[in-house]
Amino acid sequence: MRLFIAICLSDEMQKALVTCMHDLKKQGVEGNYVPARNLHMTLAFIGEYDDPEKVKGIIRNVPVPQCRLALSEKGNFGNILWAGVKGNQKLKTYVKDLRTALKESGIPFDNDKFVPHITLIRKTSAKKPYQVHLPKAEMTLKKVSLMKSEMKNGKVTYREL
Repeated sequence: MRLFIAICLSDEMQKALVTCMHDLKKQGVEGNYVPARNLHMTLAFIGEYDDPEKVKGIIRNVPVPQCRLALSEKGNFGNILWAGVKGNQKLKTYVKDLRTALKESGIPFDNDKFVPHITLIRKTSAKKPYQVHLPKAEMTLKKVSLMKSEMKNGKVTYREL
């Protein structure tokens, strides 16, 4: 099964991002928009792995810090447009500790540099310049979730395990 560890977003954060994506659509920005129900912040992408209980054990053993997460800047990785989350040292330290625990347990994951972000559009293209208007939104981090990515009726859906 295809797994990743993520922060599920608050309703306020989700609504703010959907508003931003509607605005981008109106401006003619094309691409594969992430459905509202799939918006999240990935902390560690594991990929194909068949022992979700082992991953859940790691999540339980690495304490989640309570901290505020706020939308900040926008950015892109190639043709992926994302909304940034204001730099929070507690979050970065948590992700480092989480990934260390995964590595020590032999659980494979993409070890890319952690950039706190929420993907909005994949394979984006714009015919003309556009403005990204990120509404103010914030949430308190209380927990992280092990997520399963699966195809249903030709659409990718994420389910919390």
